[in-house]
Amino acid sequence: MSVVRWFKNRLFCDLAIDLGTANTLVYLKGKGIIIQEPSIVVVNKQSGKVEAVGGRAKDMLGKTPTNILAIKPMQDGVIADFEVTEAMLRYFINKTRVKRFPWQPKPRVVVCVPSGVTEVEKRAVFEATMQAGARSAYLIEEPMAAAIGAGLPIQEPTGNMVVDIGGGTTEVAVISLGGIVVAQSIRIGGDEFDEAIITHIKKEYNVLIGERTAEEIKFEIGSAYPLSEELDVEVRGRDLMTGLPRTFQVSSEEIRMAIEEPTLAIIQAIKGTLEKTPPELSSDIMEYGIVLTGGGALLRALDERLRMETGMPVHVSENALINVVLGSAQALEEIDVLKKVLTVSR
Repeated sequence: MSVVRWFKNRLFCDLAIDLGTANTLVYLKGKGIIIQEPSIVVVNKQSGKVEAVGGRAKDMLGKTPTNILAIKPMQDGVIADFEVTEAMLRYFINKTRVKRFPWQPKPRVVVCVPSGVTEVEKRAVFEATMQAGARSAYLIEEPMAAAIGAGLPIQEPTGNMVVDIGGGTTEVAVISLGGIVVAQSIRIGGDEFDEAIITHIKKEYNVLIGERTAEEIKFEIGSAYPLSEELDVEVRGRDLMTGLPRTFQVSSEEIRMAIEEPTLAIIQAIKGTLEKTPPELSSDIMEYGIVLTGGGALLRALDERLRMETGMPVHVSENALINVVLGSAQALEEIDVLKKVLTVSR
């Protein structure tokens, strides 16, 4: 390999970033996914200094002193705190750079955005990416990226339905001939499941639990449809009457009831999208089925519930957690071919 080609391959480190509400994944061209960390930043309120980002920051969640604040800068799939998002992006971009070559060029970056975001919200993502150190930025809609990452034949004249359930949003889209025909984005995702569990535990047991505990309960016993063998888990929290720690058992049946409202919202979004889908594409979806991606797709028996509600085949993507970043990476690798699915921002 020539020296020039080696430098190009090693130093022109283009990136694909899935900037999610719950987690941020970074794909480095030629290397694969090199970062998969929570979208959390810990900031010192007095100095404004960033103390920790990602995994280290999540470990501090709910445990920080009064002068230290743990922030989730992404809310419902969009930027809630511009400066903190920029700091988080800069941290992740710098983490990919070759320390021996501080003069290396800035990377081109493809970033995912929900399909329902406004032009102002798109501009905020673009500006934060540029200020964090990108040479140029491209935006790709999450359902399109998820469909590409799931290996759906998006360029074919057939209807492909993808449902991407993230931390802050659920994206439902029907894709054909390289474009989104019908789409719906609702600001309900995994975080709403967690909040529903926290509310249920507080109401039924008079115990306060944190976000991390709610997330663990969801992973361990959460389900969208009755299980052949119901589960239970031991929960620890703070009794609101005594102020003391308390331990008790929670069943999968009651957690299923607790998360029914956000589950129904997702089902209604899917049904609403199907109602707006042209008949020819609907017949394709009936044949090939609905593909679920995103962390929320891993909720137990969600595919069974959707089969029962829609009467259509439902498949959970093999790489549900990373489909969006894989699709963004493919757009990055074939940027000239896939430019029509990207928003070129500079």
